[in-house]
Amino acid sequence: MLRPIDPAETPPPVAYRVPWHVLRDDSAHPVVVNHSAEAADFVRVFRDDDTGRDRTQLWGQVLPAEQIELCLCAADLDEVVVTLAWFRQTDGLEYVWRFVV
Repeated sequence: MLRPIDPAETPPPVAYRVPWHVLRDDSAHPVVVNHSAEAADFVRVFRDDDTGRDRTQLWGQVLPAEQIELCLCAADLDEVVVTLAWFRQTDGLEYVWRFVV
């Protein structure tokens, strides 16, 4: 939800590097790697397929260096957009990142 910023409030958290790295050796099965030194909590993956329906996977906690393979076999790879959403333990905020294969 958008709201006006009050200058008297505590400033927002500092930006940090997105922890994800995508290995695209097989475009139908990209591998997502947590390249961070910290775990990502309550990770969810959303993708839109060519039928217009959202596909959701719940990954839970993804540890540092953990690799997870996505199966995009049924998707039109020219049209699919993958969205990752997760929480950081350090600030409890939710982050979102999108990528295409």
